[in-house]
Amino acid sequence: MARKPSPYLLLTNIGQLLTLRGSAVPRRGSALQEVGLIEDAAVLCSGGKIVAAGPQGHVLRDPWLQKRRGKMREFDCHRKVVVPGLIDSHTHPVFAAPRLMDFEKRIAGASYQEIAAAGGGIRSSVTAVRSSTREQLGRQVLGALQAMLAQGTTTVEAKSGYGLTLNDELKSLEAIRDAAGHWPGKIIATLLAAHIVPPEYEGKEDEYVKLVCKQIIPIVARRKLAAFVDVFCEHGIFTVAQSEKVFAAGKEHGLGTRAHVCQFTPSRLETLLRYSPASFDHMDCASSSDIALLARGSTVATLLPGANYFLGHKEFPDARRLIDAGVPVALATDYNPGTSPSPSMPFVISLACTHMKMTPAEAIAASTINAACALNLQESKGSIEPGKDADLAIFDFNDYRELGYWFAWNRCSEVFVAGQPVLGAA
Repeated sequence: MARKPSPYLLLTNIGQLLTLRGSAVPRRGSALQEVGLIEDAAVLCSGGKIVAAGPQGHVLRDPWLQKRRGKMREFDCHRKVVVPGLIDSHTHPVFAAPRLMDFEKRIAGASYQEIAAAGGGIRSSVTAVRSSTREQLGRQVLGALQAMLAQGTTTVEAKSGYGLTLNDELKSLEAIRDAAGHWPGKIIATLLAAHIVPPEYEGKEDEYVKLVCKQIIPIVARRKLAAFVDVFCEHGIFTVAQSEKVFAAGKEHGLGTRAHVCQFTPSRLETLLRYSPASFDHMDCASSSDIALLARGSTVATLLPGANYFLGHKEFPDARRLIDAGVPVALATDYNPGTSPSPSMPFVISLACTHMKMTPAEAIAASTINAACALNLQESKGSIEPGKDADLAIFDFNDYRELGYWFAWNRCSEVFVAGQPVLGAA
């Protein structure tokens, strides 16, 4: 939904403002704790951008503001907490139905792999998406986006990956584009044709990879339907060699690269790192050598604890090991119908604190500036500082640490995108 940026907006009486200001690179190590906390703060916006953010007394004395104070829309934040709009950098919103049979089988003790082998899992979503129209899928995506916005998320990465034919992957990406046209936030589309090998290509995996590389990727790139290619590089799904072919084709056609890796088994990441991927996602089983490689580079490790929670796993991604090694870490929901049917970034932040031993400050940085880096959006998103987009989420808290403390309770009261109110504050 294209919205005209607000000419002038002034947020005052902010109890705590988390600016996340700093250089436009992913935070790592101790820097992940630096959230740029300012108490008794104000934020000044114009034309959809941040003009000033800081102590209220300082902002109100700004000469630029003094000349325009009479034209300013002022919003009293009533001592609440203001953070950059949250960024969900890994979602699968293009599906047709929840996977309830899988849910019950898992409750009865079946594993993810056993469910997939019996024809459930991703394959069941593929069947449903192939029989759905673009319009039906677009409505599904938009509903998910609205649920995300209601909890403070203003930027979302959205993957295809449940079509697995040229026409069905195009249909899925077009559904994302349709939904984006009715949503105020920013959508980054990702082509995930290499999600699994579809049933009609069983035993012909290399032929399917060739289809993805020679047909699907070029057409998607030509139609500008995606910014990234993604691949599920995992034992029994796509090998490192096959994943490298997808990355090479994506790069050839001007698309960024990202991958699902090390969710169930370790992968050899050195080969894929040659393509400078923006993000490696899941990372539950990363080896010490792969962690050392990531610590030396700029690829973000995006952790998805919602999947571990919903699958009933006792183990979660080892965030402390990654952070302490110097790997830049982001968080995302992994919103999807099978393993993480939650659109809530605040819930993910809570899981990161309680199950991965991240501090609230680290979890918020991982959900804002580092998530922006995982989408190559760090120049415009992820922090509240002059020149960046005026995407702001307001939470009814006294202390920012409450964002990791409360769970299953939506405390987001207002959201602004490009300086315009899109939730509350109307």
